[in-house]
Amino acid sequence: MNKAFVREPEDTGKRYCPQCGALGEQVGRATLEAQLRPEALGTIAETAYFCPTANCAAAYFDVFDRVVTVDALLRPVYPKDRDAPICGCFGLAEDDIEADLADGAPTRVRAHLARANSAEARCETAAANGRSCTAAVQKYYISRLNRQIEAP
Repeated sequence: MNKAFVREPEDTGKRYCPQCGALGEQVGRATLEAQLRPEALGTIAETAYFCPTANCAAAYFDVFDRVVTVDALLRPVYPKDRDAPICGCFGLAEDDIEADLADGAPTRVRAHLARANSAEARCETAAANGRSCTAAVQKYYISRLNRQIEAP
């Protein structure tokens, strides 16, 4: 068939993990340098993608489907390790959110969200995905709160 009549696929800019198929979260060099062992940095492009799937062994991947696995990380990161803090900057963990739920008030969560939105936050280098944790914290809190409400 003549290529003049074949529509080329559009590049949407979205990249999917070659191991699990999840939509990746784009990160830059500063994030990679802060999260990866030095020997792993040379195996991936300057711009890469974080795989947010908890049980996927891929931590980062690039447009060439090169993968850096979680064993190349400098420290455990959330959600790859559920014991790691959700917030890489200030250390808020699932246990802190669970404590708020047990107390019946989101005291820790509110204080954390205020701090996470301050100039103190260093998300680009402290978070594995290079982004603020506020959405992840809120998502976890709401999902656990809803489960608590639904339980008899």
